[in-house]
Amino acid sequence: MILGMPVLSVVIWLPIVFGILVLATGDDRNAQTARIIALVGAVLGFLVSLPLYTGFDSGTSAMQFGELSSWIPRFNIHYHLGVDGISMLFVLLNSFFTPLVVIAGWNVIEKRVAQYMAAFLIMSGLVNGVFASLDAMLFYVFWEAMLIPMFIIIGVWGGPNRVYAAVKFFLYTLLGSLLMLVALLYLYNQSGGSFEILDYHEMAIPMTAQILVFIAFFMAFSVKVPMFPVHTWLPDAHVEAPTGGSVILAAIMLKVGAYGFIRFSMPIAPDASHKLAGVMIALSLIAVVYIGLVALMQTDMKKLVAYSSISHMGFVTLGFFIFNAYGMEGALLQMISHGFVSGALFLCIGVMYDRMHSRNIADYGGVANTMPVFAALFMLFAMANSGLPGTSGFVGEFMVIMGAIKANFWYAFFAASTLIFGAAYTLWMYKRVVFGAVANHHVAELKDITLREKLVLGILALTVLGMGLYPLPFSEIMHASVNDLLVHVARSKL
Repeated sequence: MILGMPVLSVVIWLPIVFGILVLATGDDRNAQTARIIALVGAVLGFLVSLPLYTGFDSGTSAMQFGELSSWIPRFNIHYHLGVDGISMLFVLLNSFFTPLVVIAGWNVIEKRVAQYMAAFLIMSGLVNGVFASLDAMLFYVFWEAMLIPMFIIIGVWGGPNRVYAAVKFFLYTLLGSLLMLVALLYLYNQSGGSFEILDYHEMAIPMTAQILVFIAFFMAFSVKVPMFPVHTWLPDAHVEAPTGGSVILAAIMLKVGAYGFIRFSMPIAPDASHKLAGVMIALSLIAVVYIGLVALMQTDMKKLVAYSSISHMGFVTLGFFIFNAYGMEGALLQMISHGFVSGALFLCIGVMYDRMHSRNIADYGGVANTMPVFAALFMLFAMANSGLPGTSGFVGEFMVIMGAIKANFWYAFFAASTLIFGAAYTLWMYKRVVFGAVANHHVAELKDITLREKLVLGILALTVLGMGLYPLPFSEIMHASVNDLLVHVARSKL
């Protein structure tokens, strides 16, 4: 509580309430009103999340800003919220991106404007609920509910194959989640009737059961990350989603899966986590290397960045399962950086698509001649995606590689290949799109970015540079929580 205000409840429910208000504006005759209400709700949603950072005690790993009340007494289900140094950062990241997506879609979305804006606001609140839940059933409700707005965003405002992509996205994520529900019900019975996530962290579970629980959680979380080989839904979803959908999908929703590993899989099944770490590391390195090569082959800009996301998220799961502080903190920093960089790249692609209605690299060339300001910002984000020192993209990757060297030289060797592949596919795309002579009359007629687009991309440029040059405000918040988690996971329950 800050100033008598239950901060986490406000952070969750304020965007949802504003989303409902936006829906109440009705059809497109009131589109401008819907946009204004959505922007007010999104900005307020970010502002009310700031006390989580300013009032946070970084010296402890305990859950803070806790809220507890009975929800369904018969089954001992509680409305229990709290954040530590890990989850708090992702609540902030989610709240930060919501106003950017609203501004980015201001003039681009012309039909069903209210419904579009409302979907993002409601999803923002639901995702905050996922990161803040300390009751397993509350977590599960938020986890499943957040699929619905994204399903609608892809299916209604997406591209020509939007229905296929939306259904594929929904089925992949839903089927994995059902196994997670089975694991949660098992833990409920084993704990004597508790859905408290922190109670599960202290339970002694037999090895066989731990492995089964780990696999159940793996099926839910690996699809969300997404890890190889359950990654195939993501390129389809990104290609068909509108720009705002791609931004939130890459910047926020992929992080939910990785977060699940450190909130559920590792602390609840630590012995199984160590036993299966080799498998997790192998799958992560395949994502880093193989998917990086797949990205090189893409002709569609969105699909290239989508595969790039899978490759970079391989770094995250690698960092988790080498079980040292460098690796885990680097993985968490990589998650935040990837949110900034991938979100910015999708917005840059959206800027070009809005003008030329094409995502094919071959349709461009010489964009720097007609859009110099845009080309400069796009260059910054491309360099960050390549892991250039001084940008946020370098910090997390460097720390994971440092942690990997401590664990095994070859882990670090293959992980470091992303610095080569990442530069290859990102800069090759940039060169073909931006440099050279003006390729055709469509490129010759392009206009540079508007004030609204400068605002969105400029804010992201500052975050990418700020985090790259001074990552301490991010790393010091998570330090105590990461150390406590590593101590907990190292302590066998058998």
